[in-house]
Amino acid sequence: MKLIILIFVIFFLKPIFANNIGVETGLELPRYVSLKSNDSNIRIGPSKNYPIIIKYIVSDLPLIVIDEYENWRKIIDVDNNSGWIHKSLIKGERSAIINAQHKNLIKIYNVNSGKIIGEIANGTIVIVPKCKLNWCLISKYNKSGWIKKKYLWGVKKDEKFNINFLQSLYDFYYQSINLIDKYLKK
Repeated sequence: MKLIILIFVIFFLKPIFANNIGVETGLELPRYVSLKSNDSNIRIGPSKNYPIIIKYIVSDLPLIVIDEYENWRKIIDVDNNSGWIHKSLIKGERSAIINAQHKNLIKIYNVNSGKIIGEIANGTIVIVPKCKLNWCLISKYNKSGWIKKKYLWGVKKDEKFNINFLQSLYDFYYQSINLIDKYLKK
C-alpha cells in the first residue's frame, strides 16, 4: 500500500510541486517555444508602449519563456538577449538551433547511434518533433534524422517528449539492421 501511495505522489502530484508555474498559462517555467512569424518584435516591457529592442526576421527561432504577464511572455534567445514578446507571436511547436562548440558539421543518423545519413551546419534552425534522453529527431526541408541532444539549443538536457512504446521497437529494428550491415561490411 505504501508503494502505491509513493507512486501516486511521484507521478500525479509532481506538477503541483514544480519549481515555477506560469501565472497566466499554468505551464512550466522556464519552457521552450518558437517564433510563429518572420517579423517579431522583442520589447523592453510587456506592452506595445515599450520600445522595441530586437526585431527577429526568421520564423521557428527557439526561445525560452521565463516569465508571463497577461498576454506577454518574457523570453531569452540563443544569444542570451531577453525581452518581452506578445503571446500571439510564439507557438508551442518545438524547434532548435544546431549549436556545437566546434565549427564542424554535425552528423545526422537514421536512428540514435545508427547509420549516418547526413550532416548539418552549426547555426541551422530545425524543427524538433520528438526527443529521447540523449537524442532528438530533427526535421528540415521535409528530411529528418536523429542528432545528439548536446548539439541542440532549444531542448532541456533531461527533457523527453513525444516518445511512445512503438518508437522503442522501431529503434531496435533499425539498430539491428545497422549492426548487421556493419558486420557484413567487415
